[in-house]
Amino acid sequence: MLFIRSSLFQILFYVGTFLMMVICSPVLVLPRKWGWWVVPMWSRMNLLLLRYIVGLKVELRGRENIPKGKTGYIVASKHQSVWETFALIGSFPDPTFILKRELRWIPIFGWYTAKFRQIPINRGQRAVALAKMMEDAREAIDEGRQILIFPEGTRRPVGGDPKYKFGISHLYKDLQCPVLPVALNAGLYWPRQSWMLYPGTVIVEFLPPLPPGLEPTEFHRRLVGSIEGSCSQLYEDARKEPRPSPLLSRV
Repeated sequence: MLFIRSSLFQILFYVGTFLMMVICSPVLVLPRKWGWWVVPMWSRMNLLLLRYIVGLKVELRGRENIPKGKTGYIVASKHQSVWETFALIGSFPDPTFILKRELRWIPIFGWYTAKFRQIPINRGQRAVALAKMMEDAREAIDEGRQILIFPEGTRRPVGGDPKYKFGISHLYKDLQCPVLPVALNAGLYWPRQSWMLYPGTVIVEFLPPLPPGLEPTEFHRRLVGSIEGSCSQLYEDARKEPRPSPLLSRV
């Protein structure tokens, strides 16, 4: 039954995403703000599919820590799963992701990332890529947008050693804006590189923002400490589920 539920969701996730992009393609010729409604609607659609097909719910904690209004800041999230690449969108008024440039090359999907001005980065040209990313990020902050970044760069397995890169520290120092750390345990229910999904409750915790002006090494220490410390507690909270995720054995 678990395999059937997982397979049904995976099929609907990819097919539904494709169909929605095609049906809603007229927004690509509209001003960005007029067409943005498609993106949070896509996020909500997939969260509903997860809830009613897989039995995967969501609990948001610390929403009072999210800066109010349309304010420019960085959101630094733990990255364990495909889940956070769409599920966090609805928590912010005007978010933009820093993502791999290669995603721009995906037919139709890439058009949407360009239209809604997601920030691409070319990992093969480090110095040039960093300068261009900084330019795009500064423009987003000046417009009051929220920059979503995964400081580890790629999905990490539950229980794996954290590997935070210093790109987030350079971004923080250059932009001089608050950083909102985000901890989560989505990898317990939608593991990376896995077809299987597990029922339960993904817990997301928005942690107190780190103010601008910290030294890069102190910022990095506090960012990693707050996210990883909170994630450890979220794993413990997940053990209280009626049917705990089998991946908890790795923690």
